[in-house]
Amino acid sequence: MRPVDRRRVIQGTLAAGALSLAAPALIGRAQAAALRMRLSSSQANDPKFGNGRVFYDKLVGQIRANGLGEQIEVSFFPDNQLGQEIDVINSVKLGVIEMMVSGSSIAANLVPLVGTFDLGYLFSSFEQQTKAFDAGAARPVEAALQRSAGIRIIAWAYNFGARSVLSKRAVNTPEDLAGQKIRTLPNPVITECLRLMGAAATPLAFGEIYTALQAGVIDGLEHDPPTMVASKFFETSKFYSLTQHNFSPLALYLSDIAYNRMNPALRERFLDAAQKAAVETRAHGLTVEKEALGLLREKGVTIIECDREAFRKRVEPQMQTFMRNRPESKPVIEQIRAISV
Repeated sequence: MRPVDRRRVIQGTLAAGALSLAAPALIGRAQAAALRMRLSSSQANDPKFGNGRVFYDKLVGQIRANGLGEQIEVSFFPDNQLGQEIDVINSVKLGVIEMMVSGSSIAANLVPLVGTFDLGYLFSSFEQQTKAFDAGAARPVEAALQRSAGIRIIAWAYNFGARSVLSKRAVNTPEDLAGQKIRTLPNPVITECLRLMGAAATPLAFGEIYTALQAGVIDGLEHDPPTMVASKFFETSKFYSLTQHNFSPLALYLSDIAYNRMNPALRERFLDAAQKAAVETRAHGLTVEKEALGLLREKGVTIIECDREAFRKRVEPQMQTFMRNRPESKPVIEQIRAISV
């Protein structure tokens, strides 16, 4: 990074913490200060079960390993500290917040094609997902998000386990979900998936789930096992049905504005660090899913091996409808479904 001209007036940070350069230290020679970026997550600040915190820790480790520890400083904001996810993704779009780690679902509110990855039973496993993404299946989605929203997906990881249904009542079949108000992401694709599965799908921001469960506003939610542990949702609901309706990818989003402000040489090493951190986060996620299921059992949660095939058949029409309404999704879906592990 070039030294800052001593005569130049150093600008303050942008409103709400946009990407900025700190004033140089003028001891002997001008020296540029670290590039500061903020990383937002809705998840709990749990170093084992919180996917945002784990991704952050891996990212910081790789930044240091790439020799960028003195040049890039990433600050982590978990637990919706910078706002609910829908507000944060819009702030990333505007460059007010530099980075966000979240599932693909939230970005579908900006670019509907991203909702392809929310289709029920699209992926058969996380390993199959990685194989499909490595083959290029995600590239059209990434390009659409950058083109239409000015947001780059710079690395893909996993949410820590398949999404399944935690409820106050046992769920073995689609009929058992009838009338149950199950929280879904505020995203039309995943909401429709839960509706087809039989639930009274109820979109709700992540930060509002626990109090809604306590108050009886909802009967349950769908999410991965480590999130159930990290956010203590097991305190309110005691039946976890392994519907495994969505192997949700986890994305590291970077504002295009922040990307373009980076020195090119610095940028390439940062992107390399992000991708290596994603690989480490995937491995971590696969490990802690089983551990989290064991902890849920210890907390008194009944784990139910439900009739997944019955749920899959209920959801099957969604994919055809989605491809008919969004023809650009068809090659993405076909490429994913053609890959097996």
